[in-house]
Amino acid sequence: MLIPLQCEYYALEGLGSLYRTIEKIRESLNPSLRVEGVLLTMFDSRNNLSHQVAAEARENLNSQVYQTIIPRNVRLSESPSFGKPAILYAVSSRGAASYLELAKEMVSRWSVSPIR
Repeated sequence: MLIPLQCEYYALEGLGSLYRTIEKIRESLNPSLRVEGVLLTMFDSRNNLSHQVAAEARENLNSQVYQTIIPRNVRLSESPSFGKPAILYAVSSRGAASYLELAKEMVSRWSVSPIR
């Protein structure tokens, strides 16, 4: 499971509840369910809160948090209304480039510890 975490206060607050829910699902329905990682999204580098959320997530979740951060980006927001994924709608945008970096990071992680 990949958990996107919006770099906002309430999203960080809800993360604990999500992990408790995942544990309940693991106990009762799917013992093999695991968190692949947490992806920081809608990051605004001009906003102190985004930096605080990222720092707290990294401090508490360590290696579960991907190094790649998806920025708040107009092109990413526009792409669904055009019925296209961001990398097809605006391949040269910063947001699309971030998703491509995420893909590389995921492949790199999988090659070190394959999915079970």
